[in-house]
Amino acid sequence: MAMHTSIPSRRHVMRSLLGASLLMPGMLSEMLAAAPIAGTAALDDPMAPKQPHFKPKAKRVIFLYMTGGVSQVDSFDPKPKLTLDHGRKYKKFFLKRSALAAKPHGQCGTEVSELFPHVAKCVDDLCVIRSMKNDDNDHFGATMGIHAGSTNFSRPSIGSWVSYGLGTFNRNLPSFIALAPYLPYAGGQVWGADFLPATHQGTRIMPGGEPIPNMTRRTDPAELQSAELALLAEFNRRHLKGREADSSLAGRIRSLETAFGMQQTAPEVFDLSSESDATHKLYGLERGSTQGFAWQCLIARRLAERGVRFIELIDSGSDLNKNWDAHFDIQTHIPLARNVDQPIAALLRDLKSRGMLDDTLVVWTTEFGRTPYNEKADGKGREHHARVFSSWLAGGGVKPGITYGESDEYGIEVAKDMVHFHDFHATIMHLLGMDHTRLTYRHAGRDFRLTDVHGTVIDKILA
Repeated sequence: MAMHTSIPSRRHVMRSLLGASLLMPGMLSEMLAAAPIAGTAALDDPMAPKQPHFKPKAKRVIFLYMTGGVSQVDSFDPKPKLTLDHGRKYKKFFLKRSALAAKPHGQCGTEVSELFPHVAKCVDDLCVIRSMKNDDNDHFGATMGIHAGSTNFSRPSIGSWVSYGLGTFNRNLPSFIALAPYLPYAGGQVWGADFLPATHQGTRIMPGGEPIPNMTRRTDPAELQSAELALLAEFNRRHLKGREADSSLAGRIRSLETAFGMQQTAPEVFDLSSESDATHKLYGLERGSTQGFAWQCLIARRLAERGVRFIELIDSGSDLNKNWDAHFDIQTHIPLARNVDQPIAALLRDLKSRGMLDDTLVVWTTEFGRTPYNEKADGKGREHHARVFSSWLAGGGVKPGITYGESDEYGIEVAKDMVHFHDFHATIMHLLGMDHTRLTYRHAGRDFRLTDVHGTVIDKILA
């Protein structure tokens, strides 16, 4: 739903300031002469809604990112053969079965382990991809790969590309928001815009009593703040003149304008008092709480309702003792899954009940998987494994209730229909109505794109 707070026009404010003897007539005439004709400013607005390349299936993305590397064989790609051959030597390693039981769920019969009992009940809405591949076996590079399409160089994140390609529905909220209680591997580059105009970088929101610092207006009355901001906008315009190529400066100016809109809109977004007790129970969120993944998921739904294009939810940070990086004991997956399982299932059901799942693409992924083996026969953990892992998509034009791709009998290598992160990104862009080969940005003498020179849309998973 498009929303916009009414701000007094520059002409109106300037004449008011002249009446209060705050501007000299000479300065006023110069500023009025430079003022744009009503309705033309949107032509230069980088955040204005843009037409996609073709009719989209999805209008927005909710990107659920699990930090540290979720084990595929302990979650969405169970391996009976691994259980049978537990302890057997594989090259110089020992095969390690999953201690978590798995069974078919839903009408589609997709197997999911007991690690995600709530999400398992939603499999009829999921497209589970069991043949994902990353190029880097290190957290930093793999995190950048799944987010920005490059494991070696800093590049704009997928959320920034979506913002750049489509603009926003709601100028009073950022087009790209990252709900991140902790910094993930690669830090702010996960939501960074890099060489894209800075207006497209993600805005980080941290759970807590004040998710956005200084969200409450501190100037009374509101009309005075509007007048001050309108005058500031004029001075910013004058300062920007001759520096139009400085996207960081333009981005800072744009962020000030968005910040004013957020003061009007954001308090209502983050106020959950209007949500019913049934909704709180669905997400497993205690009324009044502003912490946890349940809060993040409910806020994500509210942001999606209000026109935010790309919403990323990050569950944990780079502390390996608090994320999915289970080098020492795979059982550490259990509390991490408990934190996200019910809220994710609730988000899917909530979106579906409101008719929003049809045009909202929900993405669940991690940077890589984990080894189905260990160096020690009695080892309890699993190491990094980029050669194959699992992700899933739901809604937004994806076929529901299917699996795509296969790993081998132990979950070590891709056996069929490999999905590289470039293919993953190309498919997400396609569902949003964008041709990934045409969405480019000129930088350093060449045209860059999210998928570099690679990527193939996975047609078989499109509804």
